[in-house]
Amino acid sequence: MSEIQETTKPKSNGILLLVVIVLLSISAYLAFSLTKKNKELNTCSNANKVLEADINGMNEMMSGYVGNLSNDLKSDFQQMLNTYDALKVKDSTQALQVQEQKTKIQSLINQLNSGKKLSAQQIYTLKKENETLRNIMKGYVKQIDSLNTMNVKLSSDLETKKQELHLTSNERDQFKAQAEESATLVKKGSKLTALGFNSGALRMKMNNTTEPTNKAKSAVQLKSGFTISANSLSKAGKKIIYLQITDPESKILQAKESYVINTDAGSVPYSDKKEIDYNNENLDVTIYYDLKEGEALKGNYKVKIICEGQTIGTDSFTLK
Repeated sequence: MSEIQETTKPKSNGILLLVVIVLLSISAYLAFSLTKKNKELNTCSNANKVLEADINGMNEMMSGYVGNLSNDLKSDFQQMLNTYDALKVKDSTQALQVQEQKTKIQSLINQLNSGKKLSAQQIYTLKKENETLRNIMKGYVKQIDSLNTMNVKLSSDLETKKQELHLTSNERDQFKAQAEESATLVKKGSKLTALGFNSGALRMKMNNTTEPTNKAKSAVQLKSGFTISANSLSKAGKKIIYLQITDPESKILQAKESYVINTDAGSVPYSDKKEIDYNNENLDVTIYYDLKEGEALKGNYKVKIICEGQTIGTDSFTLK
């Protein structure tokens, strides 16, 4: 038992010694690495100081040039503002986008006017922003110019269409006038004509038949006989012929108060009417008007025959 304990104890001491050696090796490596990193850090720090000194020297050396460049940028930015104002006038639809760009430019101008001394790097940054904004502005200019060119073309096309429409309207009016003239000629050519009049008064005989009379006191009926001449241009078929008799006191006699027709001269009363069947040949027609008691007057009577709104014949007779 004692021999086993003595054998185990030297082994434990050996392991512990090995661990200590490993830890010492690691510590030595870490110390070496830390020393190396510190040396590198010091080198970088020294390099940065040199660069900062160079930059400060460069800024001092370029201070006059930077000032001139600032003025150039101010002028350039101001020109862009003026250009954007012109763009707003040209195309109001782009007003929102243009205003956004103007706000950015004004902010950069304010930065230049702030009184702070700007470094070459800051001026360089502003110059890059100037180039970016200028490219954006060029895009707007090109877009608006394209729209304006398109508008000019559309305006030209519209003016051409207006002229074509004007010519078409003139042609239409000419055709309309010609059509109306032709219709008038056709209407005149198709107008019926009443001729060969035999108008006068009739008295009643003892056998209840009538005979012509020129005495107003014995007249019971007025009549007008005539011939409607043949006309191949007139439309054949049923037609209404109106008789209008005007008495010596210039009163138009009417069988009924509702006897009124529309003519080319307006609405006029008529005495009586008759429907005929016209076949484009000569046709004899007689229309009668029954006198009311006391209606027959001495003097001259005028007769007018009307068909399809037009006067187609006139006559007159006298009663004693």
